[in-house]
Amino acid sequence: MLRRTFMAAAAALALTAGAALADDSKPAIVFDIGGKFDKSFNESMYNGAEKYKKETGVAYGEFEIANEAQREQAIRNFADQGYSPIIAAGFAQAAAVEKVAKEYPDLKFAIVDMVVDQPNVQSIVFKENEGSYLAGLLAGMASKTGKVGFVGGMDIPLIRKFGCGYAQGVKAAKPDATIFQNMTGDTGAAWNDPVKGGEITKGQMAQGADVIYAAAGATGLGVLQAAADGGALSIGVDANQNYLHPGKVLTSMMKRVDVAVYNVMKAGNAGFKPGIMALGLAEDGVGVAMDDNNKPLITPEMMAAVDKAKADIIAGTIKVHDYTEDNTCPVQ
Repeated sequence: MLRRTFMAAAAALALTAGAALADDSKPAIVFDIGGKFDKSFNESMYNGAEKYKKETGVAYGEFEIANEAQREQAIRNFADQGYSPIIAAGFAQAAAVEKVAKEYPDLKFAIVDMVVDQPNVQSIVFKENEGSYLAGLLAGMASKTGKVGFVGGMDIPLIRKFGCGYAQGVKAAKPDATIFQNMTGDTGAAWNDPVKGGEITKGQMAQGADVIYAAAGATGLGVLQAAADGGALSIGVDANQNYLHPGKVLTSMMKRVDVAVYNVMKAGNAGFKPGIMALGLAEDGVGVAMDDNNKPLITPEMMAAVDKAKADIIAGTIKVHDYTEDNTCPVQ
């Protein structure tokens, strides 16, 4: 049942954990634009690293990217110092990871949200479309106007994947619903512009949207704030953001990047497993957050619908489209 807390996901995702920490392990993490305290993707990764540090007493290297030119430099600097495994946050670091990993074949690397095909790289990806479907189902059931919104960050297939899954879930709950979708930009700055996020949200609310899903990193903070101020409900992303505006955030579509980072660090060099790890509902890698902050907003009927949809997606009865496979979406 979806009611169980996401802390249980640690067991389900412990595919890379369990190996004893190797003596030569020296983990590091490179956060992407938006910073480690973005209350979303980067911060979730930070929380996983901090859990590792607290449990093991082993410090880790860290660097926060301020501009795109720093990605390769930061990863290379850690490699030069012998850090391993080195974990990169986000798809935009793929080229840098691939280049540096080739040059340091004896070190281990991991990247979240992108696939890098190298023998010393672990690629951790998530089935965001599945979790977003559940978020859309809740949005469709909660909407009183029959109009909902989606605010994405950088306009890339990965974020369209969120939006498409969300739209499919909305339509499952309310077939005649109208869905407004807007992206914040086409550069990395789109992840860290809460003012623009708020402006887009206000525009969607002006058209009647009363539930708005943000998949935009730190930009999403502006979406959640504008929705709360304007009397609409919002949906958070990546981390559990329900607490940011209690009673006004319908739910958050969680990606357990914190668990993924923790597992990579805990496995160390000795337990490192290269290749692709894809985490969806079946692995508790994604899902919707339920807690005291949004409990008043979720009716028993809504909860039952989400539980059933989750079971059906895992069983294959419901097929959630993956935009990244063909860059199309069957519903809008």
